[in-house]
Amino acid sequence: MQRRVIESRWQSEVWELAGVLPGYTGALEPRVIVNEPDTVQWLYPAFDIVLRRAEAQGYFHNVSTAVPNVFVLWRMEEERAVPHYVTVSYDEASRWMDGGAQVDSVAMPHAMRDWVGDFVERHYHPEPKKRSRPQSFLAPKDRGLA
Repeated sequence: MQRRVIESRWQSEVWELAGVLPGYTGALEPRVIVNEPDTVQWLYPAFDIVLRRAEAQGYFHNVSTAVPNVFVLWRMEEERAVPHYVTVSYDEASRWMDGGAQVDSVAMPHAMRDWVGDFVERHYHPEPKKRSRPQSFLAPKDRGLA
């Protein structure tokens, strides 16, 4: 997470997601990794992404876009932005935002995109489209026009 100083009459700083580090293996406690006058970055390394079959459609929606993303739900705690959940499911992130949560996204790293794409290929099976009869072939009473 990153805090940047901005020039605005309404606020003096903005918190945003700066990036994700797939495969990180260092210490697990949050810590400052950049501390400059206008920018401070915090590393929160204790997050794993576990892919679930129930979210396969959401992963498909994400990796089938031009720029797939990693989504992070975060909250302000004691004047600091703290991430709480991480997902690569477009649908899950949409549900979070519909619930009013603060969610930021960053471009998904290529290795992660390949991993999610492989999961989608193995587990996402779209339901076949059902052909519906054109309304013109139904009697008016069956079209709801009676």
